[in-house]
Amino acid sequence: MSELAPAFMRRGPLRLWRSDFVYSFRTSSVAVVSALVCVLFVAGALLAPWVAPTNPYDLKTLDLMDSRLPPAWMAGGDPRYLLGTDNQGAGVLSSILFGARVSLFVGFASVFLSMVMGVALGLVSGYFGGHIDAIIMRIADVQLTFPAILVALLLGGIADAALPEHTRASVSLLVLVVAIGISNWVQFARTVRGSTMVQINREYVLAARILGLSDLRIIVRHVLPNIMGPVLVIATIGLAFAVITEATLSFLGVGVPITEPSLGMLIRFGYDYLFSGEWWVVVFPSGALVLLALAVNLLGDWFRDTLDPNVQ
Repeated sequence: MSELAPAFMRRGPLRLWRSDFVYSFRTSSVAVVSALVCVLFVAGALLAPWVAPTNPYDLKTLDLMDSRLPPAWMAGGDPRYLLGTDNQGAGVLSSILFGARVSLFVGFASVFLSMVMGVALGLVSGYFGGHIDAIIMRIADVQLTFPAILVALLLGGIADAALPEHTRASVSLLVLVVAIGISNWVQFARTVRGSTMVQINREYVLAARILGLSDLRIIVRHVLPNIMGPVLVIATIGLAFAVITEATLSFLGVGVPITEPSLGMLIRFGYDYLFSGEWWVVVFPSGALVLLALAVNLLGDWFRDTLDPNVQ
């Protein structure tokens, strides 16, 4: 057995490399480039304290004499600040790396919340049907009549009015995640409901019922694994939408606190200097946001084409 183990270890990665999923990925230049961009953004955000040239949140390292410096390749630029500096003397590149941490955290956390809510409600709605299905779907229909940003604005406003003023800044990030998450669960729920209604008529579900398995075990052990393909596709595409929603809310002034600026907050700050000549303060954060959203959307499209059996 010990002599066969190394051969098995060698054959395992080889079979994975030759699988249809990996083959589709490595033969798609768009998917490869999009995944590389996403990996670079995630790695840069996670390693920002170590890879960023400066820490824009450490006031001891900032110098107002370095404020509003142009990018390093322009006249008057400083090699220490590749993409220039803002009005506080913080490097734009460093601000983007640290801002991406907040944007990606809000994106991943809100998508996870939307997925948990939508999958749970969609499974219950599609499996049990009847009045439960009607109630859940009517709630979903009502929410679909309101734009997601409007729902997030409403929930954020309610939270600001209900919470004491001295606690708003400390919980604003959590409120933003909950607001975006609640506003985007409907897509998951409707997709999971349709897939569940198809799966409950399959032979393996009928056999599980004959064996006397509980509804909860059938849902978790049998139905849920067979509907995760479309869910992953929606989650990937929803990540880009969540990041853009966070940027929009931050630009409107109801997003993350100013002490932890995200990409949207950086764009809001930089917009004030766009017409005064310091274009780099807003252009580079905007470009980073567009690049991240585009890469995630393209990767989500590839996931849909590969995992969704309804796409030919």
